[in-house]
Amino acid sequence: MRKLKNAAHVYMVLGLVSGIFYREFTKYMHFTGKTPMSLVHGHLLTLGMVGFLLVLALDKQFQLSELKQFPYFFWFYNAGIVITVGMMEVRGIATVIGHESPEGLSWVAGAGHLLLLVGLIQFFTLLGKRLGESPAPPKA
Repeated sequence: MRKLKNAAHVYMVLGLVSGIFYREFTKYMHFTGKTPMSLVHGHLLTLGMVGFLLVLALDKQFQLSELKQFPYFFWFYNAGIVITVGMMEVRGIATVIGHESPEGLSWVAGAGHLLLLVGLIQFFTLLGKRLGESPAPPKA
């Protein structure tokens, strides 16, 4: 459970820092258009911080982290977030400085989304296993 709390905390810091970076970088570059960088802040806070806090609450209730498949969820989901928002940041910086996005960036971003999907499938599989179990009989 500590790993989940730490992940939520890291994503909170990254989300706030990315918001500050977006604001200051676009101001410094005198950029007023639209950029994918503006979405990174929300993605990190929602998918990262809020997502892991919800998983933490569900883990407290259903002991999801005790299942042997839990690390697969944790690492696939983390990798998906990092790759997805990383590519949003790269594309956003390229937009702000007036360059085209690097070739193949969409493929990498797609891979990040695919890793998120695999992580979410793992998570719902874990949750389904715990919800499908019959409760332990009351102790006398």
